[in-house]
Amino acid sequence: MTTREEQVCIQVDEETISGTFVTPASAMPGVLFVHGWGGTQEQYLNRAREIAALGCVCLTIDLRGHGLTEEQYETVTREDNLRDMLAAYDRLASRPSVDKSAIAVVGSSYGGYLATILSSLRPVRWLALRAPALYRDEDWHLPKWQLNKKELAAYRQTRVTPGHNRALGACDAFRGDALVVECEHDSIVPHPVIANYRAAFDNAHSLTYRVIQGADHALSEEQWQQSYTSLLVKWATEMVIVARESEKASGVQTQSAPSPRRRPPDPA
Repeated sequence: MTTREEQVCIQVDEETISGTFVTPASAMPGVLFVHGWGGTQEQYLNRAREIAALGCVCLTIDLRGHGLTEEQYETVTREDNLRDMLAAYDRLASRPSVDKSAIAVVGSSYGGYLATILSSLRPVRWLALRAPALYRDEDWHLPKWQLNKKELAAYRQTRVTPGHNRALGACDAFRGDALVVECEHDSIVPHPVIANYRAAFDNAHSLTYRVIQGADHALSEEQWQQSYTSLLVKWATEMVIVARESEKASGVQTQSAPSPRRRPPDPA
């Protein structure tokens, strides 16, 4: 493994001593996993473990209204949950071992929808969305539970452009690499929604689109769960490898300090 050296001065009482940090040449990518509405972080823990084995720092979370805060299920808003994700992103990015320029966000359904908006508020290099949901911008502060389900279902059958939807607008502005996964027999997030997302990623560096054959929205059969895990890990592997190869090609800059005056060494 290549290393980076940095000369530093260390304060001791009222004086300083010199030292040298020798660290790995690169920090690790960070990956934030966000479940869908009604789910929990348990749905992503095994996938996070597999991606962590690639050399990534992974963080799974329970959005408010889920897990230990389930009592808020009927009162939590999209704004609340977006703030959850921002706090989680900042916690992940603050870890010394995480490369702040190499952060991925993986989201399913409601979590995928919010992940796109997060990408407009924080630096995100990779976005992986499975069956990303779509909501009208109106009633943003209304509790998610109170949204009109019939109106929402009708909205998801229409053609929506980035200029008329915050999430799609964020996709249009995204310049990183994106993965969009569709479930073939999804009655919650139908094909027109996926088509809207794919069209919105027109400016992305790359867009990978996959369909899980026969799958429903919840991936209710084990084979569909395994298919999603396999394609997500494969895509993440490709992204991490490409990032590391690019880093090697660009070289590593070493910060050097002026050489101190030398004198004969003292006896030990």
